[in-house]
Amino acid sequence: MDRRTPASGPAAGPRGETLLNDIEYRFHLMGQGPNPLSVDGRTLGQGLPRRRIALPELSAILMHPSCGYADRDAAWRLLVQQARTGDPAWRAGSVGVALPGLRFKAYLLAKLFTGDVQAAIVEHFLRALGTVDLDRPGVVGNLLSAAFSKARTELRDLEPTSSGAPNHAPGAVLPPAPYGHPDLVLARAVTAGAITVQEAELIGATYLEEVSLTAYAERTGQPRWNLYKRRTAAVARLRVAIESGELSDPYADVVNEATATVVLDASTARKRP
Repeated sequence: MDRRTPASGPAAGPRGETLLNDIEYRFHLMGQGPNPLSVDGRTLGQGLPRRRIALPELSAILMHPSCGYADRDAAWRLLVQQARTGDPAWRAGSVGVALPGLRFKAYLLAKLFTGDVQAAIVEHFLRALGTVDLDRPGVVGNLLSAAFSKARTELRDLEPTSSGAPNHAPGAVLPPAPYGHPDLVLARAVTAGAITVQEAELIGATYLEEVSLTAYAERTGQPRWNLYKRRTAAVARLRVAIESGELSDPYADVVNEATATVVLDASTARKRP
């Protein structure tokens, strides 16, 4: 996907906003006309509409709280399979459907690094389309987590001085666009100081994207029990912030419910010395 900003289309925003805005503009164009790029909900089954679904509409359906995990996985397995044919339209369409999640990951990266975070997250998302395991549940969560991990490593290596401290350079921290999505609550929690960037990524991946704590630990090279303890403490702070009204948002209840009801891996739940 071209990282450059086109001469026409949406106006360029501040540094770090251009690429995803351009992708969104082109993505919505894909949903117009008599034959928009679409999937057949009748073949996907699950709870999706039994008709042709244009990709921009599919994105809205998949990010709604009423959409179940099985629905998301069925749709994303098809999207990945189509993208793996090498068809540029389907590769671009897959990025478009994932835009809400990509914006959130880019927001987290922009709080840590000064590089082109949006270009990095999109590039590694496209690469992950070719490697993600479609037999594992949580396809889009695995895609986004893999892209975030690889982009973070790349951006860290490109930093002039890598201290590991959050970056607060002017213009580096860009809030995600106001899409109705639980990730927005996590982004607001980071801005409010209730949780850190790393804790938002951990909670988002393991609670909202169906990435198991075991898989997350393996991907990041961190001890699983340490992650469990960090997540427990972060979730407690997040729940206090939500219940106090500090993060008032119609999707806050979704995050609150998810963090209260998700069952831990059996091997993780056993306390270790």
